[in-house]
Amino acid sequence: MEKLMRIKSDKIIVGETLFDGYVYAMNGKILEISTQDKPADICYDCTGRYVSAGFIDMHTHGAGGYAFMNSSVEDVIKGCDYHLAHGTTSIVPTISAGEFETMKQAVVNIHKAKGKTKGNILGTHLEGPYLSPKQAGAQCPAFITAPKKEDYESLIKEYGESITRWTYAPENDENGEFCKYLTARNIVASAGHTDAKYQDMAVAIENGCNLITHLYSCTSTVTRDHGFRSLGVIESAYLRDELYVEIIADGKHLPPDLIKMIIKIKGTNKVALITDSLEIAGTDIQEGVMSGTEFIVEDGVCKLKDRSAFAGSVATADCLIRTLVNDCGFSIPTAVKMLTKVPAKILGLNKGEISIGKDSDIIVFNEKICVERVFIGERVYKM
Repeated sequence: MEKLMRIKSDKIIVGETLFDGYVYAMNGKILEISTQDKPADICYDCTGRYVSAGFIDMHTHGAGGYAFMNSSVEDVIKGCDYHLAHGTTSIVPTISAGEFETMKQAVVNIHKAKGKTKGNILGTHLEGPYLSPKQAGAQCPAFITAPKKEDYESLIKEYGESITRWTYAPENDENGEFCKYLTARNIVASAGHTDAKYQDMAVAIENGCNLITHLYSCTSTVTRDHGFRSLGVIESAYLRDELYVEIIADGKHLPPDLIKMIIKIKGTNKVALITDSLEIAGTDIQEGVMSGTEFIVEDGVCKLKDRSAFAGSVATADCLIRTLVNDCGFSIPTAVKMLTKVPAKILGLNKGEISIGKDSDIIVFNEKICVERVFIGERVYKM
């Protein structure tokens, strides 16, 4: 039997404002947002707490000691559920460049985990192996390659419905063939770990690429050839309004002033926050080896062992909101928008807003932006 749920609060995040009233939901959908107190089957009084759409993290490699690659289906489930405890109701598990069969198995495991987590697995994000060796970052160069049609066509034909997005280097995609193949199948094509020039990006955009993977992290900038300058990926992101950008908003990968500059230029409708978190997020692990790469954790971020570059974040979604609010000066509703509405728009989801007809993925958090309760349809989790 369907039950009507009512959530009361004086801090309901509706758009970029706070609303004092009630949210009514039934059968996994938001039915009404009202100032009227109406009878309901299940009632929650969250007065004094923020009521928000659930966070959508579209780029994370794991958390809580659980990885999304080289791991079991059970580990994928546990990693996703760890993120849910920090407000991520919808997640896109990400796998790094590796042997193609290893990456394929990770896609299979993530597919098998769908429907078994507390939250929503939207599909897999393949971050590689079609990247630039010059912008490898923490990716293992041994596995980086140009697009191989026989490989990606075979994988997509078999598991395409389980692949949400694919990060690649446009400069290695001749005539935009790989990008066009992805977008024709509703897979988000994202430029990342790339040394592309503007001409490469123009071809990618023409073939459907609309996202930049972790802007400023392994993305090219202006170069000169005999005095003549060429725009890189960063400048392309600013020049082309079609492009969304995602940023690792842990306050480490990008300093607060740079975060503010990106948002000032692109606007809050085109910037998505991501964790890019590693499996060690939320643990006390300080050093080790992941995917064949040695790492250390210090200064609140994971680094390559030689400290030459960052290897990924140890943040969860709630940390991103704290960074935007406490370090960058954005309001809570504006920060939340970039972790809910914007990624939902990029991925084509009926989520990401407290709005009539949207999925009732709802979280409740306090003034310190610590998640206290999660609603997904009629399922309720107290943290």
